[in-house]
Amino acid sequence: MFEQRLKRLILVGMAALLLLIPTHVNAAGLPDDYHQAQLGLEVKSAIAIDSKTGQLLYGKNINQALPIASMTKLLTVYLTHQAIAEHKISWDTKVKPTAQIVAVSANRGFSNVPLKAGHTYTIKQLYQATLIQSANGAAMMLAQAVSGSQLDFVRQMRAQLEKWGIDDARIYTTCGLPNKSVGSDSDPAADKNAENEMSAKDMAIVGKNLLADYPEVVRTTRIARLDFIDQGQKTSMTNFNWMLKGLPQHRPSLEIDGLKTGTTDAAGACFIATAKHQGARVITVVMGARHVNGTDPARFEQTSKLLNYLFQSYHPIIFKKNEAIIGNTSIKVHNGQASEINIGMKTASELWLPRGQKLTVDLTNNRVEAPIEVGEIASYYRFRVGDRKLLAVQGTNDVELPAKAMQSTKKVNFLIRLWRWLFGG
Repeated sequence: MFEQRLKRLILVGMAALLLLIPTHVNAAGLPDDYHQAQLGLEVKSAIAIDSKTGQLLYGKNINQALPIASMTKLLTVYLTHQAIAEHKISWDTKVKPTAQIVAVSANRGFSNVPLKAGHTYTIKQLYQATLIQSANGAAMMLAQAVSGSQLDFVRQMRAQLEKWGIDDARIYTTCGLPNKSVGSDSDPAADKNAENEMSAKDMAIVGKNLLADYPEVVRTTRIARLDFIDQGQKTSMTNFNWMLKGLPQHRPSLEIDGLKTGTTDAAGACFIATAKHQGARVITVVMGARHVNGTDPARFEQTSKLLNYLFQSYHPIIFKKNEAIIGNTSIKVHNGQASEINIGMKTASELWLPRGQKLTVDLTNNRVEAPIEVGEIASYYRFRVGDRKLLAVQGTNDVELPAKAMQSTKKVNFLIRLWRWLFGG
């Protein structure tokens, strides 16, 4: 009898401790469609998210893996930035193309800048050509410089996607061309017609992490025109993102400064864009838009339609670092010298609120265990509009922003804890 009571007490105690641990795990996936009926974009799939929180603002068929073509290059660029940050290469590192890369760069059917055997090119040159001209040979050279071979870089790409929680991607080439188009650098384990595939949701996650970790990328993606210079020979590059200022699909009302287009026969016309609006930034992805020929603007028309819908339907709420959220300005402390402490936003952030709707904020846990120091995460703010939670593309699938302790408190000694347990207080 005593053993049963002891077990019961232990289980109750464990349950109580679990309630004190900040937890925000939600195994539910995101819906394929989110406000899709309100817009009806003429694409196979599309998504719009906030660039910082990943808040889902619009979705059409967001979970289906589809060919991504040259949008692949954003992942190649991310890993290039990472290699520079880790001092494996620098912007001034000089590299020479392999014979296979020279052959790819000479193919007039692909977007490219000409690369010559025996010539040297800097990482910065190749990076610019990759993002502005969508140069396939240049992207392959970045991969070669970072990993030593195309296949090793492909493995690195897959590993990075898995770190971001993307486990359904299919990646075969470093530039986005079909497997058969890169010759001896193709993946021998894959079908010759295989193409890189990800969902719109996954592509948005790539863009979100690129902007979060290397925001300077937009200094290049916003360049409309630039010359690629190789030993005195000049090749004019024009950005395939025609929505930039100075290009034919520019809209003065839309502050677009990136990111990347992609086109193959299988993919159709694709475009991952980013735009600023009233102090906040969104990322949009459209995949499988109409592509009659090289002058077809369908992907930009659909992106414009999506962005206009977002800016008419939502308005951003900007949170400052340390800001206290009304109604959730403090949290109770268990076993602390202070019974409660003030909390505030750990980092600056933003949310998009549907116009005419009211935002409700609560905490994922209402009590924290002592001791706790200033700056530690005490809980997470969670948001609802009406009875609907705000959704996010990464993590728990709920928009949850960290609430930090604005005060510290030590843990009381055993005797005081026992007294409180016996008599309350």
